[in-house]
Amino acid sequence: MDTICISPIQDCPRYQELRVLYEIALALKGSELGIEIAFEKTLSLLKRHFYMDKSIYYALNDESNELEVLSSAGLSKRQEVLATYKVGEGATGLCAQFLEPVVIENIHQNILFLNKSCSLKKSEISYLAIPALSQNKLFGVLGVSLTQKSLCNIEEMVTILTITASLMAQSQQIYQTINDEKKRLKEEKLYYKEEILKQNEIIGYSPVIQDVLEIIGKVACTNSTIFISGETGTGKELIAKAIHNYSHRKEKPYIKLNCAAIPENLLETELFGHERGAFTDAKEMRKGRFELAHEGTLFLDEVGDLSLSLQAKLLRVLQEQEFERLGGTKTIKVDVRIVAATNRDIKEMVRQGSFREDLFYRLNVIPIHSPPLRDRGDDIILLACYFLERFCRRHGKERTLLPDAQMMLKEYTWPGNIRELENSMERIVLLAPSLHVNAQVIFSVLPAKTKIPTKEVETKADLEDLERQAIIRVLRESRGIKIKAAKKLGITNRQIGYKIQKYEICMQEYLE
Repeated sequence: MDTICISPIQDCPRYQELRVLYEIALALKGSELGIEIAFEKTLSLLKRHFYMDKSIYYALNDESNELEVLSSAGLSKRQEVLATYKVGEGATGLCAQFLEPVVIENIHQNILFLNKSCSLKKSEISYLAIPALSQNKLFGVLGVSLTQKSLCNIEEMVTILTITASLMAQSQQIYQTINDEKKRLKEEKLYYKEEILKQNEIIGYSPVIQDVLEIIGKVACTNSTIFISGETGTGKELIAKAIHNYSHRKEKPYIKLNCAAIPENLLETELFGHERGAFTDAKEMRKGRFELAHEGTLFLDEVGDLSLSLQAKLLRVLQEQEFERLGGTKTIKVDVRIVAATNRDIKEMVRQGSFREDLFYRLNVIPIHSPPLRDRGDDIILLACYFLERFCRRHGKERTLLPDAQMMLKEYTWPGNIRELENSMERIVLLAPSLHVNAQVIFSVLPAKTKIPTKEVETKADLEDLERQAIIRVLRESRGIKIKAAKKLGITNRQIGYKIQKYEICMQEYLE
């Protein structure tokens, strides 16, 4: 016959058990804000209310197929690091392998209790390992050590711990789902940002870039010739593409030609095409860029590199909208909108006689100056974050710019402009030693770093030193727990183990 509880409800063991489970449920409600803290509270509640010697939650690492301590009550940080079990190893590993509770009533005489944490005390008598399951999936193992003072018999304790382990597994699953959703939303946000940028082409809110956008808005729908000037790497081609995209020609061809990238003897045929037999290798008729761009836009980059003879032929096309292919006699009429660009000082070239004055005036109908990156203020950070997100996504990494890093980016002169910034962000994603990118990392990857009044840093050696220091700092913050440190660094447990060995980091210094 069951015993009837006639004492005050607060003194009833069943009430106490339910009360503890309720408090555990409350503690786990905040797991999405910090699962380790929530689990530590849960394990402390178990330990305190049921007079346990220690309570431990082992999280299953899917990559290594090992059970690693996520949180504990009663173990030191050094003991937590030592208490790692492979699935199937010892009582804890067997619990994970067979998904069933494992009970060791006398841990001092049972070989399944491996005591890898080296924390066994004489007062401990039993050990219980309970699988933490949610939707039939194993997330970890809840292990507790009981003493003679522990409340409840073994069967009752298994029931309570099974409920607790299930709640913890559900919390872990929710936490992982939230993190996965955050990652998905971040990737989705970046995707849509890139899609928007494909339409808008140009990123920036600075006054100088807004002036450029205003001019584009006014002239894009006209047929006027545009002349874009500016340093190398400032985004002249983006301006040309934006003009085409906002024009009534946007559904027609957008053809581009870099006049500095093609040998002079081939440039004429690239521009105007050639007939079959026009020269030795001309086995077939070929259309030039002007003909291909009919009814669309032709972007002539580095037009300042054209020879005087080609300048004369280009001038004719601009004036008459007609030309003959090389080796041909048939006049071909075209309707092409010209957008030209150069990084040279064309006015000075006109004065020196190396650029035709009449061609300059024909090209310079609507002048647009593409501003250097150093004059764009906070656009530098906006562009840096955009490139950083893009390369993080491409290379499967996570990086964040710290305030001192952002300040250094703004102070740098950027002689290579946007192209240099883009390349620097990719190097940072690949070479930065930790999630958080500081000023020293920025300094170490900038090609023209001598222009920054900062302590000299040697690239490879100092990057390795920065990586070593970052690992040491995070290990110290994580109190020597590799799985936590790896998570903060954005790398795997195996990778941090390799780096600890590579840099000969003594783990004993960070375990306490």
